[in-house]
Amino acid sequence: MMSTSPALIAVIGPVEPALLAAWVRHYRWLGVERFLIAFHFPDHVSNAQRQGLQAAVRELGIIPVGTSSGPWHEHTNTRLTDALRHQAGPGWHLLADADEFQQYPAPLTEVIAQAEKSGHRVVGGLMLDRITASGRLTGWTTQGGLDRAYPLGGHLTHRLLHGDPRNIVLARHDVAVASGNHRAPGHKPDADRLCAVHHFKWRSGVLDDLRRRIQHFSSGTWQEQTPAVREEAGRLLSHVGRHGGVINIGDPRLAFRRVGLDRMPSGWLAEARGIFTTWRPTRTGQDRRQ
Repeated sequence: MMSTSPALIAVIGPVEPALLAAWVRHYRWLGVERFLIAFHFPDHVSNAQRQGLQAAVRELGIIPVGTSSGPWHEHTNTRLTDALRHQAGPGWHLLADADEFQQYPAPLTEVIAQAEKSGHRVVGGLMLDRITASGRLTGWTTQGGLDRAYPLGGHLTHRLLHGDPRNIVLARHDVAVASGNHRAPGHKPDADRLCAVHHFKWRSGVLDDLRRRIQHFSSGTWQEQTPAVREEAGRLLSHVGRHGGVINIGDPRLAFRRVGLDRMPSGWLAEARGIFTTWRPTRTGQDRRQ
C-alpha cells in the first residue's frame, strides 16, 4: 500500500504565537500537508490572547476546526482529539501537542510504509525534555530559535516527575488512543523504531501554569481521572523550589546533553528502546491509567 502524508491532529491551548509558527514549520518540513487543529482556552486566557492565536494560525494558512473555552478537564483533550480524528477520516493520524516536535529516524513516509509492512498500526515515540543551558525557565526569541534557546535534552518527565514518557505519535484512523496519547489499547509500537519527541514545555510561564493546574484539580474546578497530572506538577514545583528556581542540569539521572532538531541524538534508538520497554508506573494513579 502506498503511504501518504498523515493528517496532523492537535488540541492547542494558550501558547505563544511564535511557538505555534515554529511548530507548523517543523511539521511542514517533515512533510505534513493537512493540519486539523482546535483551540481550547481556559477561562483565565484573555480575549486578546485568544484572538492573537487565531489570527496567527490563519496567517500560517491553517483554518482551525473549532474553538472552545472553559475548564480544562483531564478528559477535554481526549474528547476534542477524538472529534478531530473522526473528521480527519481514513489514513494515518499524527498526534502532537504544540510543544512537541517529533524527530524521526527516517522520512515520515518511510516510517509509515515500514509500519504498514511490518503490520504495526501505531508508531511510538519517547519524550525528550528540552531545557536551557542553565536550567532556567526562560522565554526565547525567534531569531535564535528553539535549539539555541533550549539546547539540552534529557529525561525529566519520567525520572524526576514519574510521568509516562511514552507516546503514540502515529496511529491508523481506526486505532483508539488513550488519554495523553501514551498508549493504544491492543496495539504496541515497534520498540526498535521510536521517534524522539522533543518536549519544549519548560519555558517561561510554565510554573504559573502548573500552580493553576494544581489549584483547579485540587478544588474540583477541573475534573481529573487520577491525581497523576497534579502530582507530576507538584514534583516539578518542589524540584525548582529546592534549586533556586531552576532545573538541576547536573543531576545524572536526568541525562541532559546537547541535542538538536536537525539530527537524531547519538545512540537514540537503543536508549529509547531501553526506556520504552522497561518503564513502569510508580504510583497507584498511574496504575489505574494503564
